[in-house]
Amino acid sequence: MAQTCKELFEGVECTVLGNPDDQVTGLAYRSDAVKPGDAFFCIVGLSTDGHSFAQDAIDRGAKVLVVERKVYLADATDVTEVVVKDSRKAMARASANFYRHPSRAFDLVGVTGTNGKTTTTYLVESIVREAGKRTGVIGTVGVRIGDAAQKSSRTTPESPDLQRMFSDMRDAHVDVVAMEVSSHALDLLRTWGADFAVTAFTNLTQDHLDYHHTFEAYFEAKAKLFSKDYPAKRVICIDDAWGRELLRRCSAAEEAVISTGFAQDAQIRPVEVDYGLGSTTVTLDVRGARHTFTYPLVGAFNVENVMTAFGIGLQLGFSAADIIDALSGAGQVPGRLERVAGPAEAGIGVYVDYAHTPDALKKAVDSIRDLTSGRTICVFGCGGDRDATKRPIMGGAALDADYVVVTSDNPRTEDALAIIDDILVGMVPGEGRYEVEPDRRRAIERALRIARPGDAVLIAGKGHEDYQIIGTEVHPFDDRIVAAQEWERIAASAGEEA
Repeated sequence: MAQTCKELFEGVECTVLGNPDDQVTGLAYRSDAVKPGDAFFCIVGLSTDGHSFAQDAIDRGAKVLVVERKVYLADATDVTEVVVKDSRKAMARASANFYRHPSRAFDLVGVTGTNGKTTTTYLVESIVREAGKRTGVIGTVGVRIGDAAQKSSRTTPESPDLQRMFSDMRDAHVDVVAMEVSSHALDLLRTWGADFAVTAFTNLTQDHLDYHHTFEAYFEAKAKLFSKDYPAKRVICIDDAWGRELLRRCSAAEEAVISTGFAQDAQIRPVEVDYGLGSTTVTLDVRGARHTFTYPLVGAFNVENVMTAFGIGLQLGFSAADIIDALSGAGQVPGRLERVAGPAEAGIGVYVDYAHTPDALKKAVDSIRDLTSGRTICVFGCGGDRDATKRPIMGGAALDADYVVVTSDNPRTEDALAIIDDILVGMVPGEGRYEVEPDRRRAIERALRIARPGDAVLIAGKGHEDYQIIGTEVHPFDDRIVAAQEWERIAASAGEEA
């Protein structure tokens, strides 16, 4: 696949210094990934400036430099420079051009919000598959094209990687792609140039304020997906003020919107909900028609996710009957209130959930409390090098449980004990109802040991992740596997004592 500079930058306001007919055979935004014939985008990042790596890119064979200011390099005489106002926006548009706008070949669904994105995309995948169509999924857990899965380092990849994935999905004849769209991706223009069929909003709670600084800035980043820059049909949960503001904006623009939520004026809302240990039975009012069905997910927050997926299904043109059939048979979402199998005689429910925001943790704890007759024991920590202001709030949210074991999450380059100290600031009212065990495996073991028949243990924060980042090293660690191992070991030692 090769394009001239003129073709690659069609629709991009730019000045070409050099030969506009130069052939570009690839795109790169990291100089160490440049291959001969590539165009290298000098991205001005949060901590580094890509213009500083222009010489390295040339040395590795870059034929075109995309810059926000002309670079003066001794070895750049045979290199074409494309001067643009915003290198990120230019990279996104050029990526769409390079792969010939692959998102136009299928229905692209973008789901944004603080919590519920992963579950919603999985439910949309179920709806589409039930209808006999091919699916693609991009998000926190990874990327799937049909049944083929691969890991992803970001919830929403950088624009060249994203458009390449779209190209692969087009070539695989995918009909619908469900994608999680993060606030970072929207702010950093990773999805610029993508064509959406439906965009959906779940909720907005505290997260990523280390990046956005204020709730208002965080919301405006999310709101970009519902602006004129991303025309599409909309699905909006209106259970918080942010969702209602989005609804107001989209309604004023006379867009096709389906509102969802527990609110009485939502177009899709629950009339009755019966929560079970392994499933939920719900009666939904869907634009005046009532539908009762059972699906294999638990918790009140999953009612919200089911309603959002229902609205997306309708906006994609699926019938209510087909949507209900799909949701009734939807599979377990990895690391989202995922139950860990253990000794049947223990009589203890053990769940792993990705909850890593105050709102998500509170909802997960409350959901577990609704499902169990005994105590709820919560194991959680907070990640390092991330929004520190939410740590004490997370501590307070955890105290919705009867007992809490505070531990380490992914401390990264921060001191794990210092992170725990931040958490404990919010747990003063819970004196006597929590303990600290920095070692995550030992914390899980401790929670399982103090649990009694009828109790439930929630291990929160990492969900599907199969690693723990300590310093700059990545260590194998999967809460689900560790919990199963420790549970089995505890059961075996109890048997020996008996």
